[in-house]
Amino acid sequence: MLYAIMVLSNVVLLVGGQTLWKYGLRDKNLTDLKSVIVAMFSPWIIGGIVLYVVATVIWIFLLNKLSLSLLYPLQSLAYVLAIVVSIVVFHEHIPPLRWVGVAIILAGVSLVAL
Repeated sequence: MLYAIMVLSNVVLLVGGQTLWKYGLRDKNLTDLKSVIVAMFSPWIIGGIVLYVVATVIWIFLLNKLSLSLLYPLQSLAYVLAIVVSIVVFHEHIPPLRWVGVAIILAGVSLVAL
């Protein structure tokens, strides 16, 4: 049970980091190296990096305890969570075919987790 919570925490932290990056890049026009470097020091981007660091610490612990062949497919839950975040936070439209992909991912994760 603890490992399942840690895997889900890792996924949430990864998606949270990506969400902060996407949010931090709104209204930015990254056209050259200087604009990218300036954007890197946004609090949103730094927050996303912090979440990624915490996720990496959890991932390293999990890799030490569980097989990569189990853990890595479970990471695909991040794709599913990212779709939900895209809808809720960024008000994105998700086409029907993408929902089919989400269903396939969830079916695959179910099979891997057995």
